[in-house]
Amino acid sequence: MATNKRVHVAVGVIIRGQQILLAKRHGHLHQGGKWEFPGGKVEPGEDTATALNRELQEEVGLTVTDCAPFMQLAYDYPDKQVLLDIMTVTGFSGEAYGVEGQQIAWIDIAALPQYQFPDANMPILDKILDEFL
Repeated sequence: MATNKRVHVAVGVIIRGQQILLAKRHGHLHQGGKWEFPGGKVEPGEDTATALNRELQEEVGLTVTDCAPFMQLAYDYPDKQVLLDIMTVTGFSGEAYGVEGQQIAWIDIAALPQYQFPDANMPILDKILDEFL
């Protein structure tokens, strides 16, 4: 049986006042149709902050100006293993939009539990609700 390589992902909890930016995964992607905190794969030689800034520019048109580590977690799906490096983003420039045609939305923190997230995002959601509500 082949062992799958754990995918290192930089994730941004992008905060604007009492709202957090979410992006909806395209239906054809792993965990498609669910809402997520934007981000993407960390490329070889990148640190998490550099990867997050690149991914947020590519996905939602934002340039990070202030971020800090929030949490890190490993999660094993049946078909994929991920290591999520989550950072809070409290400073950014640009206006968020779905660069890749994906739906995005600024959601009130208190309303986040009403959205369907990939299983790996649930500990992030729990920590956000604990710390920001």
